[in-house]
Amino acid sequence: MTITALRSLALSSAAAVTLLLSACATAPVPATVADTIAANPQLSTLNRLVEQAELKSALQAVGPMTVFAPSDEAFKAVPAKTMEVLAKDKEQLKAVLGFHIVPAQLNAADVKNGNVKTVQGAELALGRAGDFVTVEDGMVQQADIKASNGVVHIVDRVLMPPKKK
Repeated sequence: MTITALRSLALSSAAAVTLLLSACATAPVPATVADTIAANPQLSTLNRLVEQAELKSALQAVGPMTVFAPSDEAFKAVPAKTMEVLAKDKEQLKAVLGFHIVPAQLNAADVKNGNVKTVQGAELALGRAGDFVTVEDGMVQQADIKASNGVVHIVDRVLMPPKKK
């Protein structure tokens, strides 16, 4: 092998290593639940309300957590008067959003029929039949959206916590 051939081999090897290392450096870091919600166009209303309720940092925190995320369509079904009340009362908004969050990772396959405690403090009814997952009277439309600190399931209903007695 000539010096020119060796030099060419060394340069192409160095280029290959550089390319390989740069590919590793740009591998996407898994997004947090908050960032996953923010990046999903179906969840723009939820994202806005999370920011309004100052819950973004909680959804960026170390998990695991599961968020049953109402779609924009789900929020459109909520009466305008209810949305007005939530817009004016941050604590009530936090309670409603907290009722959608379980402090454990529940992939769709892990869901069992029964209740789980939410970060809001109330019990949330879950059910599963085959591939169908229900949460209260809502249906999971898109399951198992992975995040670095948990999982997001898009649901077709806004879940209202039970009234405190």
